[in-house]
Amino acid sequence: MDSVLWSVGGWTHDRNNVYELFMGSIAMKAILIMVLQRLSLGLLTLFVVSVIIFSAVELLPGDLAQEILGQSATPETVAAFRAELGLDKPAVQRYGQWLFNVASGDFGHSLANGRAISELLASRVGNTLFLAAYAAIIAVPLSLILGILTALYRNSWFDRSVNVLTLSSISFPEFFIAYILILAFAVKIPLFPSLANIYPDTPLGDMLYRSALPVMTLVMVVVAHMMRMTRAAIINVLASPYVEMARLKGLSPFRVIVKHALPNALAPIINVVALNLAYLVVGVVVVEVVFVYPGLGQLLVDSVSKRDVTVVQAVSLIFAATFILLNLVADVLAIVTNPRLLNPR
Repeated sequence: MDSVLWSVGGWTHDRNNVYELFMGSIAMKAILIMVLQRLSLGLLTLFVVSVIIFSAVELLPGDLAQEILGQSATPETVAAFRAELGLDKPAVQRYGQWLFNVASGDFGHSLANGRAISELLASRVGNTLFLAAYAAIIAVPLSLILGILTALYRNSWFDRSVNVLTLSSISFPEFFIAYILILAFAVKIPLFPSLANIYPDTPLGDMLYRSALPVMTLVMVVVAHMMRMTRAAIINVLASPYVEMARLKGLSPFRVIVKHALPNALAPIINVVALNLAYLVVGVVVVEVVFVYPGLGQLLVDSVSKRDVTVVQAVSLIFAATFILLNLVADVLAIVTNPRLLNPR
């Protein structure tokens, strides 16, 4: 009798294992299909953005060759320079050639100094990523902690105070916050330099010190969005029946939020964190200009002022690709943390 029961129990156990493996393979296949769909949509979006970028440059008033050579240039010189730049060819042909070169990793050469754009981007990309990572390491944990605490002590003086501070930081534009920080911590209390001069051979400690004010500006801007979304997502989950059951079991409010509410609120939190990380890379133009930080944003502004359209196109495309990639990562992570999003019905 015992052997019969063991056989039935062993068969049931094996059947459950097979069922779990089968369902796991289905879930992995669904996630893979979703990733491929999002990737295809991202490539299509990037293609549309490249068309918009190229068309916007084409619609700029004036003749590019004439602007570069100056008004004193003769018509023959302008015509020869247009032929050298390929501006005498149809726009569709020039777009196709530009897109093919970009896809093969060749961004062309700068019209301002003749250097390869890849050389100009090499150090600038690293500086912008360093600034974004520096700000993210501070902003993401800080926003999650504040979001959890404001949800835990909602409607208290702490919750109201944090909400007032975050709403104030959202209301002010980045350049205003940057100038206030310069006035406070570089002029009145000279703790940090007002200009973030970073060079390739700058030691890590000096880089952290010199970029402190730009990072503080970015942190004050992005923490507000992430903290409020974290708070709202957790409060929304706290009304669920399983959270009420956890409370009835006698668990502490902090453990209820961290162990039961937070894991089920991760999907919207991950989305808003990814969007703000994209902002840290894409939206740093104003901050980099204010602090003269040698990143992609500063390069973009300098290139626009010089009408260096090839560099403008390359930087804009990098910004678009970064934004699309981070959105793709956010979608994947949100579904991994909450597989029910694969079938929202």
